[in-house]
Amino acid sequence: MSPRSAAVNEELRRRSRERLLQATVELVGERGYEATTLADIADRAGAARGLVSYYFPGKRQLLQSAVHRLMHKELEAALEREPRTEDGRELLARAIDSVLGLAREHPRLMRTHMAGILTAEGFIQCPEQQRLAYLLRETVTRYGSRDPESDYRLLRALMMGAVVAILLPGAPMPADRLRSELFQRYGLDWELGMPPGAEPPPPGL
Repeated sequence: MSPRSAAVNEELRRRSRERLLQATVELVGERGYEATTLADIADRAGAARGLVSYYFPGKRQLLQSAVHRLMHKELEAALEREPRTEDGRELLARAIDSVLGLAREHPRLMRTHMAGILTAEGFIQCPEQQRLAYLLRETVTRYGSRDPESDYRLLRALMMGAVVAILLPGAPMPADRLRSELFQRYGLDWELGMPPGAEPPPPGL
C-alpha cells in the first residue's frame, strides 16, 4: 500500500478538527462548559484524546474556535440564501439577524462564549475567527463603507453588545428591540433580512 499523499493527510486533519469543533458546540450547548470535558469532546468526535491537545492548547480556545466556526457557517448561509442578492443593505441586515439569531437559538453556548471573551484570556485569534472577520468586512464593504476595517470593528462591537444584552441573566433586553436599534443605526428598513415580525417594536419596549 502506497503512503497517503500530503493532500490526503491535510484533508484528514481538517476533517478531524471539524469534528472536534462540532462536538464542542453540541456538548457545551447540551451540558454547559464546566460539565463538558475534553475527553467528552474527543469521544463525541470519535477522535483520540491526544488529538484535542494537538490542535488546541486548552478547552477555552477550543470553545472560541468552535463558536466562531458556528458563527461563520450561519453568517455564510444567511448571506447566500435565496434569493441571492448583491444589495449591501440587505446583506448587512442578514448579517445582523444571523448573529442575533444565534443568541436566541443557542443561549447557553453563546453566553459561555461571551463570558470567555470577557475573562483574562480575552479574544482569541484562530482560523475560524479570521474567516468570520473576512465575511463581516466584505459585508460592510458591500454596504458602502469607505473604511471597512474600522466599520467592521464597530459592527462587531455593536453586535457583541447586543448579544450580551439579550443573554444578560436577570435583565435581558428583547431581541426585537435590539434589532430595531441596530437597524436604525445603519439606516436599514425593518423588513430587510429575516424580520421577526411585521412591524418594529414601539420605542421604549
